[in-house]
Amino acid sequence: MTKMTRRTPSASDGAMGKEQSGTQHTVVNGGHGHAFQVKRGTSFRIVDIHGHQIVDMMAWVSPYPASREHLSMSYSRYMLGGNIPPAIGECLVTNKQEPIFKLTADQCHTHDMTFMACNPAFYKAKGFHGHRSCAENIAEAMKPFGMESYLEATSVDPFNIFQNTPDMALKDLGSSRPGDFVEFEVLKDAVVAVSSCPYDVVRLPSIFFCMAMVVEKRRM
Repeated sequence: MTKMTRRTPSASDGAMGKEQSGTQHTVVNGGHGHAFQVKRGTSFRIVDIHGHQIVDMMAWVSPYPASREHLSMSYSRYMLGGNIPPAIGECLVTNKQEPIFKLTADQCHTHDMTFMACNPAFYKAKGFHGHRSCAENIAEAMKPFGMESYLEATSVDPFNIFQNTPDMALKDLGSSRPGDFVEFEVLKDAVVAVSSCPYDVVRLPSIFFCMAMVVEKRRM
């Protein structure tokens, strides 16, 4: 996995703005993943630096894996009354039907809550052997927390940030612009894992050269 952690944003950060005290910035290269811990009362932001980069996000309530509680798309869809994606001020919930993240900012308003993470079998069926996948990216990132196989990641459907699956006829699959971001308030201590999706089977920009920036903000 190739990623770097930095303290000062560069000019390419787009909508990031100025550095704030107590804020950590991690750049995740296209086709790779990253996992990080968040505490209740903090917030974090997912930023698409170059545009058209889909980001798969999963999360597990701490302590992982003992809690067995995770971010759930099916429970979230139910709690949102089928009105997806969530609007600002609405919450994503866990498989205990309890809020885990509140959406506090969204510059794209286009996200998917229905599709699984791409995985080795998905690409193999399309004739791509050894292709990187979101399930493997998340498993790699979660290995220090105890995840042993990408199959553990495939058991949790992701929140597919910036993915335009329901409206592909109207927009590109990846419809975010450079600098677009989403921001969440953390309502439960959790481990969050993200993958800069390596899907390049249909018309998309050079995803492996794009990046997603994860910004974890401490309690203000």
